[in-house]
Amino acid sequence: MRKRVILTLMEGSLEQGFPAILRISQDAASAQMGIQISGKLPAAPNILEHFKSWQLAYHQLVISDSRIKTKSAQVKNISYRQLGSNFLDCLNDWLNSGSREWQKIRDGLQRNLNDTDEIEVIIQTNDSLLRQFPWHLWDFFEYYSLAEVSLSTSEYKILKRSFRQKSNAKVNILAILGNSQGIDIAKDRSFLEQLSEQAELEFLVEPKLEELNDKLWEKGWDILFFAGHSSSEEKGEILLNQTDTITLAQLRYALKQAIGSGLRLAIFNSCDGLGLAKELEDLHIGQVIVMREPVPDVVAQAFLSYFLTAFSSGKSLYASVREARERLQRLESQYPYATWLPVICQNPAEVSPTWQDLRGLFNRDFIPNLANTNSPSNLVNNNDQEAISHPQLDVNQQEEDNRPSSKKRFRFVLVATGIVTAMILGLRYLGMLQALELKAFDQLMRLRPDEPQDSRLLVVTITENDFHLPEQKSRKGSLSDLALAQLLEKLAQFKPRAIGLDIYRDDPIEPNYKDLATRLKNDDSFFVVCKVSEANHPGISPPPDVPIERLGFSDVVTDSDGILRRHLLAMKPAPSSPCTASYALSAQLAFYYLEAEGISAKYAPTGDLQIGQVVFKRLFPHMGGYQKVDAWGYQILLNYRSYRSPLEIAPTVTLADVLNGKVKPDQVKDRIVLIGVTAPSAHDYLPTPYSPQQGFYQEMPGVIIHAQMVSQILSAVKDGRPLLSVWPFWGESLWIWGWSVVGGILVWRCRKGSHRVVWGVVALGSLCGLCFGLFRQSSCWIPLVPSALALVFTGGTVVLYTASQEKRQQHTSINLEYE
Repeated sequence: MRKRVILTLMEGSLEQGFPAILRISQDAASAQMGIQISGKLPAAPNILEHFKSWQLAYHQLVISDSRIKTKSAQVKNISYRQLGSNFLDCLNDWLNSGSREWQKIRDGLQRNLNDTDEIEVIIQTNDSLLRQFPWHLWDFFEYYSLAEVSLSTSEYKILKRSFRQKSNAKVNILAILGNSQGIDIAKDRSFLEQLSEQAELEFLVEPKLEELNDKLWEKGWDILFFAGHSSSEEKGEILLNQTDTITLAQLRYALKQAIGSGLRLAIFNSCDGLGLAKELEDLHIGQVIVMREPVPDVVAQAFLSYFLTAFSSGKSLYASVREARERLQRLESQYPYATWLPVICQNPAEVSPTWQDLRGLFNRDFIPNLANTNSPSNLVNNNDQEAISHPQLDVNQQEEDNRPSSKKRFRFVLVATGIVTAMILGLRYLGMLQALELKAFDQLMRLRPDEPQDSRLLVVTITENDFHLPEQKSRKGSLSDLALAQLLEKLAQFKPRAIGLDIYRDDPIEPNYKDLATRLKNDDSFFVVCKVSEANHPGISPPPDVPIERLGFSDVVTDSDGILRRHLLAMKPAPSSPCTASYALSAQLAFYYLEAEGISAKYAPTGDLQIGQVVFKRLFPHMGGYQKVDAWGYQILLNYRSYRSPLEIAPTVTLADVLNGKVKPDQVKDRIVLIGVTAPSAHDYLPTPYSPQQGFYQEMPGVIIHAQMVSQILSAVKDGRPLLSVWPFWGESLWIWGWSVVGGILVWRCRKGSHRVVWGVVALGSLCGLCFGLFRQSSCWIPLVPSALALVFTGGTVVLYTASQEKRQQHTSINLEYE
C-alpha cells in the first residue's frame, strides 16, 4: 500500500514565506486524508539568486542560447558545480529551517512516515518559481528510499472517463516524433518498440497539426509520448515538424477528448517541459512526466529506457521515475545535474496507474470521492464572505420643501462613484481602454522637454549615398566586406569601448579578407545582430565567424498599432532557431560597457534584472495601460530620449565620414559605436510614439532604436535617469476612484450648468497636468484616460439623477396644486 503526502504551499513570496498545509493519506488510492497540519514555510530571500545563478550556469553547459558577457562574468571564477552546491545548500537550509511553524510540518512528516513506506509526495503550488525547484533534493528524502516527489497546481478535478474493455490486454501508446534537428529520436522509437508485445504503438513522425488532432480523437489512448524539441517561454510549445511550432492550446479539444477517453499518462521527453505540463494540468490529466530544464539528448534517451524498463516490469509510476532518475547519476560526469531534470506533474484527484492498470489486466482505477475531503482549496473557498450592502435610495421620499435632500444626493454620489469606478476598472481589465491609454502615453512622451545627447554613444549610419562608395562595389547587402574591414580598422585606431553592428551578415567572409574574419572572431568588444525565428519568419543566422558570446538579437515587440513602446531585453529562443542569442544587442552592449566599470547584472530576489543598484522591473499583463499584452521574454517599457528630435539621441556620422577620415578621435574613444542602415531603401524603420511629429517617413531607423535602448540602460544605471514605471493595481484603483469622486462632487456642489462645465474643464486640466508632471519628473505613467472617463461619467450620472429628481418633484408639486 502506498502513502500519499500533499504539501500545499499557498499564496506567498520568498520575502514573506508561504502558508503551508500538510495532508497525509495512509492509502494513495483513497481520498480520505487522515492527517492535516497547518504551518508556514519561512522566507528565503536569497535562494532566488542562487537558483538563477545555477540555472544560468546549467544553460551555458547544455545549450548555446544562454550567454551574455555579464553572465559570463558572474560565473567565470566559480565552477558550475560550486553554483549547484551553493543552491543545494541554500535549498536544504530553507527546507530544514527551525522556524516553529515549519517545524510542525517536518515533525508531522517524521511522525507519520516510515522509511519502508512507498510514498507519493505532491508539492501543490501555483507559484511558477517554486515549481522549478528540484524538491526531490531535500535531504529529508534520503531517509525514505521509496519516496518520490511530484508537482501539482491548486486547481484540479476528477474527470468522468469512458473506459473501453480491452480484448488484447495491451497499452495503447500514441508516440509523436517531432522535429529532430540536431538530436537522435530514433533511439526513443527503438525503446518504445521493445514494448510491442505488451503495447499497441502508433508513431506519428513529424506530423502536421491536422493529423495529430485527428489521431487524438480516435481510439482511447493510455499514454501520449512526445520526443523532439520543446520550450516553455510563457507557454508550452513543441516543434511538431521542421516548420510548425504549436502550443498545446491548439490541441485543447482533442486532448480533452483523449483524456476523457482514458488517457492517463503523458511523457514529454524534451526540453524545458514545465510549461507543457501546466497546459495539460489545466485539462486535469492524471500524470505528466517532463524535464524541468533543457535536457541533453543522451540523458533524455537514458531516462526513457530506464523508466520504461522499470514501469513495464510492474513497479509503480513514482518508483519507476525515481529509479530512472537515480540511474542517470552515472552520466553526471559528462552531463551534470542529469538527476535534477525529470519530474512528475500529478492530478491529486487521480490515482497513479501501474503498467498492469493500463493493460486492463485488473481494475485499480479507483476514482476518489472528494466531497468530504478537507483540502486547502475547500478550506479557502468555503470561507464566509462578508456581505457588502449598499444603501437603498428611496426615490419616493420627499422632503418637506419637495426638493431632494443634500444627504440623499451625497449618498447617491458615493454610490455612483463606486459603480462607475468598478465599471471603468472592468473595461480596463478587459483591454477595452488600452488603445486610448497608449495614444495618451504617446502624447505625454512627445510633450516632454528635450534632453542632452548621450555622449557615450556614436552612431555610424549607412545612407543611400554610402551604397555608392567605391568600397561598396562588391557588397551583397548593405555593407561589403571591404567597407566593413576599413570601417572597423578606422574605428579601432580611436579605441571605442564597444562596437555594435546592426546589420544582418549571415554570409561567410570572403577569403580575401582574412584580417576581417580574425577581427570578428577575436575582438571581444565587437557585437553583431541576428534574428530569432518566429511563426511567420524563419530567422536570420549570425556571421559564422562571431562566437555566440557576442551575439544579440534584433527582435523587438510592437503593439497592435505597430508602434514600438517596449524594450525586449531577453528571451529564450527555440533550440532550432538559427539565432540563439538570449539577449538583445542593446543589452549586450550596455552590459559590456558597464562591466568595464565594475558594474554587473544579476537577478534580484524578486526575479527582476538588477544592474548595479537599478532594478529593471519586468512588464506583465495588467500593468499600467497594458492590460492585454503578450509579455513573453523579458520586457520593460522603453523610455525614449529626445534632443531636438528622438533621431538625434547621439552624435551621428556617415560611413563616408569615417572612411574619409572626417571623424575625430574624441568622437569615438571610449564610446559605444553603433553601425546601421538609415537608407530608406533598406526598409529598416519602425513607428514610435514620436512618429506623428517626424518628417516624411514618420518612422525611426532600427539603429537609432538600438541607440535609444542602449541609452536607456546606461542612463538609468550611470545617471539615475528614471525608468518608466507604473503604480500597483490598488494605487491606480484609488486614483481612478478619486477622480470619480471629484466629478460627482463638482456636479453636486455646482447647481448651474455653466459652472459645472467650467469646473469640469478645470478638473480635466488638473488631471492632465498632474499626469504629465509625474510622467516628466519621475517617468511614472499613471492612469489618465480611465480617470478622465471616471470623472466625466460620474458627473454625467449625477446630472441625470438630479434632473430626474427635479422633474419628479415638479410633477408632484403640480398634482398638489391641482388637488
